[in-house]
Amino acid sequence: MVTGGAGFIGGHISELLVGEGHDVVVYDDFSTGSPDNLAAVADRIKIIRGDIRDIDALSDAMRGIEFVIHQAAEISNQKSVEDPAYVNDVNVTGTLNVLIAARDAGAKRFVMASSCAVYGDTGSRPQREDFLPHPLSPYGASKLCGEHYASVFHQIYGLETVVLRYFNVFGPRQNPHSQYAAVIPIFIDRILQGRELHIYGDGKQTRDFAYVADVARANYLACVKDGVAGGVFNISGERSIDLNELVRLLQGTAGREVEVVYDPPKIGDIKYSSSDPSRAREVLGYKPSVTFEEGLKRTFAYFAAKSRTA
Repeated sequence: MVTGGAGFIGGHISELLVGEGHDVVVYDDFSTGSPDNLAAVADRIKIIRGDIRDIDALSDAMRGIEFVIHQAAEISNQKSVEDPAYVNDVNVTGTLNVLIAARDAGAKRFVMASSCAVYGDTGSRPQREDFLPHPLSPYGASKLCGEHYASVFHQIYGLETVVLRYFNVFGPRQNPHSQYAAVIPIFIDRILQGRELHIYGDGKQTRDFAYVADVARANYLACVKDGVAGGVFNISGERSIDLNELVRLLQGTAGREVEVVYDPPKIGDIKYSSSDPSRAREVLGYKPSVTFEEGLKRTFAYFAAKSRTA
């Protein structure tokens, strides 16, 4: 089962699993997910419309499931600042519900999408999994709480759990028009329209971007790899870059320049994000197969083609 399987990352995971010959159940309330993300495999998967906050519906859907890949979440830092109770309900209570349903169904393994937001702004970089977490937003706190629940279910109930701390994921099909959209699709969309780019801060804040196909592969490895139960792993790209460099790379790919506007930083945003991927490489066998520059070219080409047919 892939919760949130109709989302940006969930859709790519579902496609990969089908390609590997697995039977896939997608559980999604479609509040932010889209059937378009599953179009390539819609006739080969089972789709259940449901909310992870509905424990009864979730438990019914979980029957017979062997592996759970938990992607469903409220992912916006800003939304969490505005409405922390809602984000707690989805990300904490919802995750607990998925864990309970997986345990009761006799599932073998639970793979959870967490976030680099659990680190906050650590004094040392790159960030390793053994760093003391210090989230700066209710979103980061909610993800950390979900991690703790996963650990407890592994220790007490014997459910094999694996936590993947995503850094900034990007790639084709990421929605640039959502109010919670990520920086790369927003920037690409605005460059294609010839509109100015807004950076919140001085542009020196760093991000470690991971291409979505690699992130999907990391989830698959977390399901099938031996000796990883109870583990926490950073899932990132090869290096971190600052937003000013990102703008230069995107404008170079597009062959055009647009105005860049610097606005005040947003509450809860992390200044420096940089991953140490060595544990994921050595234990999980995860290594990015797509360079950041190549991933950026593929993503730009996807959005450019889409804009021509719109």
